[in-house]
Amino acid sequence: MTFFLLNDIFVEKECVLRVTAGKYKGRTLIENKYSHIRPTADMVKQAIFNKLAFRLPNSKILDLFAGTGALGIEGISRNAQEVVFVDKDPRSAQLVRDNLKRMGEDARVIKADYAKAIESLRGEKFDIILLDPPYKSGFYENAVRLLAVNDLLAEDGVIVCEHDKTDKFDFSPFAVEDKKIYGTKMVTFLKKSLQE
Repeated sequence: MTFFLLNDIFVEKECVLRVTAGKYKGRTLIENKYSHIRPTADMVKQAIFNKLAFRLPNSKILDLFAGTGALGIEGISRNAQEVVFVDKDPRSAQLVRDNLKRMGEDARVIKADYAKAIESLRGEKFDIILLDPPYKSGFYENAVRLLAVNDLLAEDGVIVCEHDKTDKFDFSPFAVEDKKIYGTKMVTFLKKSLQE
């Protein structure tokens, strides 16, 4: 949800979500109706996926805390082989399904708490894991720990964490590959540590 100033009053405005590149470039996703969902801005989404461009073809992606599904659908549009979406909120899970249908795509949508979902995916390997829980939720470090314990990241894979730039996290046992700041947001890219 975004806000704009009109006559000194903040007015709520629905977010318009678009696919930024690939076979569905320019297609709009179903607009965010729920205040609990904080979609990634198109500029940030495009920057993330441009950085991941060489990893995307034929990749397997896990979109944890999927919200609208916009991040995972961006991956599908850019030739990911498979995307698994996870969100515990039934409204979000339905929104993901609706947006997939709008693209004419079918994918696994797991309606479950992130911890249970991670455990249920043990034995699978993901080339890209998108980690964007609600800000200030306290889920980041536990999610990263569970991803490591359940060994879901492929050897050359990357975890993409979107968070407030003021947040400080312990991402061990993963190593920080890169960090980018976009306004108030930071995107941290994690990889497997050589010490593992």
